[in-house]
Amino acid sequence: MTAYRYWLLKSEPLTYSIDDFASLGVDHWDGVRNYQARNFLKEMQVGDYAFFYHSNCKVPGVVGLARVVRAAYPDHTSFDKSSKYYDPKSSPDNPRWFMVDLEFVEKFGREASLTELKHQPALEDLRLVQRGNRLSVMPVTAKEAQCILRLCEASLV
Repeated sequence: MTAYRYWLLKSEPLTYSIDDFASLGVDHWDGVRNYQARNFLKEMQVGDYAFFYHSNCKVPGVVGLARVVRAAYPDHTSFDKSSKYYDPKSSPDNPRWFMVDLEFVEKFGREASLTELKHQPALEDLRLVQRGNRLSVMPVTAKEAQCILRLCEASLV
């Protein structure tokens, strides 16, 4: 195993899908407006891996992998009055919200559905499967990452 850390990022596929991300190659992960999720974004380091998770869809699940290419920096959408993510309490001088830049790594050939994830003993402590956890950004342990990769028939080369 590498020294990299692992994360899980949720996105609704009708809003921003793995295919949207793949078409861009590199993109920022903006719009996080939960303090705990924001704090997790601020912990991300260049080289960390992030599982791309489709939520709020017919079959939610892990669909791909990204890598952090720029650590947390102020989320400029919070300063833009025309953005749905605008926050009048956030400013360039005193930013409240942050984002990271991600590089597309892979769209998995096999999705690991939420139902499948919930039935893996190795994932019983994964925040995603915990009752009431609705965070859009969450850490994943190395052991959990290996289990998810195995389910998706993928590996970190």
